Amino acid sequence: MADSIQILKSRARILHKLARKNDYKALQQLVKLKEFKKLTSIEIQERLQRRHCLTAIANECGFDGWSHAMHLLGGGNTGGFGDVLYPPRCGAHSNIWCSTYDEAKEIRDTNDGYLLGYKHQFLVVDEHFMRTLGIDPEDTDLQAMGKDWINPQNPDARKRLYGKIIDRSTSNQPLPSPDTRNS
Repeated sequence: MADSIQILKSRARILHKLARKNDYKALQQLVKLKEFKKLTSIEIQERLQRRHCLTAIANECGFDGWSHAMHLLGGGNTGGFGDVLYPPRCGAHSNIWCSTYDEAKEIRDTNDGYLLGYKHQFLVVDEHFMRTLGIDPEDTDLQAMGKDWINPQNPDARKRLYGKIIDRSTSNQPLPSPDTRNS
């Protein structure tokens, strides 16, 4: 599997090329950036730099910006988690939300769930949430982390899982449930 940072950089390169060619969808992604909100497509093309594309791609994946994406994907776990682990498609699930890590860890240990971060909060989710997120609950990397995204037993496993989420983010599709995989 490709490194998640390289995946994002590659997407940013593609976005940059498409925007320079006046691609409507690419320009729509960029106009979401505060510095481009009130600009025309020609003005965006004139001012466009790769850093803008990196920021737009990071935002699209649920990070607060490129430096935030680099920090989290590089193994950091401070300064908030953005919403990459809680995309809109996961909103229908019931979860347990906590304001402190210790409270979330205690609940996770009691309920055998998965501990994730959302911005500056913590949530405990079940296997259905993980599948909708795009991670198989039986994934060896998830087990290697100890089901704890915040303080993983194996930080490299978390990096690989971020890569899987980012890889799947373009399809925006959950994993099939175990009972429908073989149908």
